[in-house]
Amino acid sequence: MSSEIVLFDSPGPKARRRHAILTVVGIVLAAGVAYLVLRKMNEANQLDPSLWSPFVTDPEVWTQYLLPGLWGTIKAAALAVVFAGIFGLIFGMGRLSANRWIRGFCGVVVEFFRSVPVLLMMVFAYFGYFATSDLVSANTAPLAAVVLGLTLYNGSVIAELVRSGVYSLPKGQGEAGLSIGLSPAQTLRSIQLPQALTAMLPALVGQLVVVLKDTALGVVITYPELLNAARTLGSAYANTVPAYLVAGLIFIVMNYALTKVAAAVEHWLKQRGQGPRSANLTGVVDATAVGVRGLEN
Repeated sequence: MSSEIVLFDSPGPKARRRHAILTVVGIVLAAGVAYLVLRKMNEANQLDPSLWSPFVTDPEVWTQYLLPGLWGTIKAAALAVVFAGIFGLIFGMGRLSANRWIRGFCGVVVEFFRSVPVLLMMVFAYFGYFATSDLVSANTAPLAAVVLGLTLYNGSVIAELVRSGVYSLPKGQGEAGLSIGLSPAQTLRSIQLPQALTAMLPALVGQLVVVLKDTALGVVITYPELLNAARTLGSAYANTVPAYLVAGLIFIVMNYALTKVAAAVEHWLKQRGQGPRSANLTGVVDATAVGVRGLEN
């Protein structure tokens, strides 16, 4: 069985020429848009050196504003990724359970939190519980609300990814596990789930980027993340537009780095699975063949 899935045919000479033309047109359009934006900013005096010089000359711009805001964004995103991953695995496996009550309960939870906007969950979590309870301190309440909102929404999306990833596998994977005496739950945990996680890794990376960007919604409940820091910086130095542009550039760099790390992890998983995993699948197929021959005899 080939380890690669071909989604489309390789383009021919005409298609490659068409792609090259479209690429050039896209670059020209992007350059034109960039020129118009820069011209408008220049007309509004947003390119004045005095608005941009604090990012180079004043270290407090970074130590008092941007770096603390960046740490707040990374901290909230890291916590949300861990908790959303746990939530998604538990409820994703619950949606695949043979017990209809567990499957139904997990389905209701996942569909509910997928339907509620993240910002609404953050606001309700903060003003409805964390800001008025003694569970966390007043300084930690915004972080707890942001992490909870991101966990519930993105965990529900990950749960759906787990379910669809397992369903996308060939039926022979599950049948092979059952044929060698594994229970449905053991087959799911040992054979189907590891393959599904590897297959849905690109979608998971996209969801991690969403988590990182959605931490900016915490500005509504006064969580000190990067966007909040940029807004405060713009008020302090009277350079709101440059401050937001720098914050946006930092978000782009973080998301690009996250994508590259995830691509390296995916490549490592594929290389790691070429040896041992092939042997394991061969063993399953051989055991299945022996069982079939025993029934025939």
